[in-house]
Amino acid sequence: MTRRNLSARRVGAVLNRNVGALRSGPAYWLVLLSGFFEPLLYLLSIGVGVGALVGTVPVGGRPVDYAVFVAPAMLAVSAMSGALAETTFNVFFKFKYAKTYDAVLATPVRPVEIALGELTWALVRCLFYTVLFLVVMVVLGLTSAGGALAAFPATALVGLAFGAAGMAISTFLRGWQDFDLLTTGQFTLFLFSGTFSPVQDYPVAFEVIVTLTPLYHAVELVRGLAVGPLGWTLLVHAGYLVVMAVAGLWLASRRIGKLLLV
Repeated sequence: MTRRNLSARRVGAVLNRNVGALRSGPAYWLVLLSGFFEPLLYLLSIGVGVGALVGTVPVGGRPVDYAVFVAPAMLAVSAMSGALAETTFNVFFKFKYAKTYDAVLATPVRPVEIALGELTWALVRCLFYTVLFLVVMVVLGLTSAGGALAAFPATALVGLAFGAAGMAISTFLRGWQDFDLLTTGQFTLFLFSGTFSPVQDYPVAFEVIVTLTPLYHAVELVRGLAVGPLGWTLLVHAGYLVVMAVAGLWLASRRIGKLLLV
């Protein structure tokens, strides 16, 4: 096979197929909206409800309301969940059962273009969630309009990183039973990534482990931009997510090509 240059048109063709599926009926829209309401309900029940009992927590050396502390974390979780849902469940079904990619690779589309198309669609879903969530945060006074605008590109990076990782992971899944392990891992990240309490409150050994996990970096990046304070450590968090996105995309495209004998 001759080596072809990466084509935005072929990537767009993969993306357009997902747009067509979105138009197929209301069921997809219900699934789409459910991913937004889950972190929103956590924000209202824990951030606002439990927050009335907690009071304030320190962020960057200054006390903030607990709901203000939790809201950016739920925003990062929303971005992660949207990207992972699209690049794990949906990609796995297309790959393993619908054989969508077998048909796509019969065209000039290359594995890396499939990966880019699916990742772009996952990013669209991620940003749909985060825009709605940012509006809720501004309306509830949990961030300023400027903080929301600053956090928006960070949520895009979170979506890219987790979308690429999710797509790579989906190529290793053997069956639907493996999603139990994936869900357990995702829920563990959700609970222990500085989402509901500062990581400094954990035992030192556990704190070190947490700081190595991807959702921790996503939460810290989004929280720093939405609430503050700004600092050079935000570049570290962003760099972690960039590396994660590039590595995930590379591995996903390699695995798709290998498994489909390209």
